This record gives sequence, C-alpha cells and structure tokens, in this order.
Amino acid sequence: MPSPLEKARRDPDSMKARILATARTLFGEYGYHGVTTRMIAKEVGIDVSTLYYHWGEKQDLYEAVLTDLNDEIRQQLGDIERLVRGRPLDYRLAKAIDIMCDYLFTRPEASRLILFSYFGKTRTDTVLDARMTEHIANIAIAMGLALDKEHVSPEANARVLAVWNSVINFTAGNDFFKSLLKLDQAEYASVVKESLKFILIPAFTRNQGTTAN
Repeated sequence: MPSPLEKARRDPDSMKARILATARTLFGEYGYHGVTTRMIAKEVGIDVSTLYYHWGEKQDLYEAVLTDLNDEIRQQLGDIERLVRGRPLDYRLAKAIDIMCDYLFTRPEASRLILFSYFGKTRTDTVLDARMTEHIANIAIAMGLALDKEHVSPEANARVLAVWNSVINFTAGNDFFKSLLKLDQAEYASVVKESLKFILIPAFTRNQGTTAN
C-alpha cells in the first residue's frame, strides 16, 4: 500500500499534498517544536481531525517532510554528478555551487530545515542526519576527495561540510544578509555564488591543479 508521502507526490493537488507543503513551510520557519498541528491545520483551512486522518501525528508529518527533502537533495546531487562527471574540478565546483544555490534560494525552508536538524534535535531528525552523511560522502567522491564511500577521510568530510555549510548559511540567512548588503534578491544570489566560487574553488584546486581523478 502506498505511504501518505507517496500518495501526496502522486497528486500534488490533493489534501495530503497541501498539508505536506504547508507543514514544510511552517517547520522550516519555526522548527519542529515551534509548530503545532493546529497551526498547520489553520493554515491549510481544515480542522485538526482532517490533518490526523491524512497524516497521523505531528511526528509522522515532520518525518515525511524530512524524507521528502532528503529525496529532493539526493536528486539534485545526482543531477549534478551526471552533469559534471569527468570534468575538471573547478568546473565541477562552479556548477555545483550554481545548481545548489538556485535550488535552495527557491526553497528557503529547505536550508532552515537542515539548520534546525543541526541545532534543534528531535527524535525524528536522525532520518535527515543519517542521509546527510550519505550525501556528504557522495559529494566527496564527486569532488575527487575520495575514491568510494568506504574511504572518505575526516578531512574530506570536513572540506565537503565547508562547502555545504557555506551554501546552507547564505541561503538560510537570505533575508538578513540581503538586507545587510543592501541588495535585491537577484543581486544577492549572484553575489553569493561568485563569492563562494572566489573562496572555495582556489582552496580546492590549489594543490590539485584544475582536474581530479
């Protein structure tokens, strides 16, 4: 039998999908502990019993949000890997920064959900934690920092985290940093991408040339 998440994905206009999308926005804005089922139901325009009928408890809905986010990130990283496979490392990094920034700038709740999982633990955050470990290993391999998942060093993981967390923080803090720099959205996105490339690409290519095996 399809899970509630699978049903929501199959029918984006369904009540399940509407609840999921609203929950994702609210959890991204306030964190797991700052959101109640009543808040979600009110935003959707339904009563709480309807929410429970479609998704069960708040924890079930939150876990579905994280699973959905994880699958989206995995798809993005897979697309990047297919696009940059075999290309020089500087090209891989530039393309990865562009694609992940574009993805996260259009989904600001995604970056905040990831940050909440870092600093505001709940019983369900282990779902994202375990899969983020997998994502980091895949990025390390794509960047030529490791040959396979069994041989990813702590140093390689830390370097990947330097890239990942830079992107996450710039996108999660979009409104604050954009205002601080006195830029509109398009200008801010452009500045972030170019700044990340300016700092990160030389750091990664300094000792390797511009290619990686």
